[in-house]
Amino acid sequence: MRRMFPVALALALMGTGCDNSAGGNTSPTVTLTQDTFTGTVEPGSSDSHPFTSAQGGEIDVTLTAAGPPATIFMGLGVGTPSGSTCQLLNGGSVNTQAGTTPQLVGSAAAGSYCVAVYDIGNQTATVTYSVTVAHP
Repeated sequence: MRRMFPVALALALMGTGCDNSAGGNTSPTVTLTQDTFTGTVEPGSSDSHPFTSAQGGEIDVTLTAAGPPATIFMGLGVGTPSGSTCQLLNGGSVNTQAGTTPQLVGSAAAGSYCVAVYDIGNQTATVTYSVTVAHP
């Protein structure tokens, strides 16, 4: 399940440059940074990691592994750091199993963000996870 998330304050639309003297359009190449975070979530709790997007653009978040059990559903969210917590963005979270395609996709302005993995009430033991965030 893919879910689009809105970003508070600004949705960044990336413009393309135009060079008519060369007779064609040129588009800036955006290199995506891929951050992988690992950790554990105790029953009833969460774990989060900060990341910084150097410029506006698409952010893809993929819960790549979670378990045991390998079929467990976890909460996955994107937000902004607030002290020692990750304040999830409105509409920026989903309940999901681990997979290979991004479960959250959205556009965001340059800035500081965080990704959180959390228990949605179905854990009976510690869950180990891996999450990947691709961003400009």
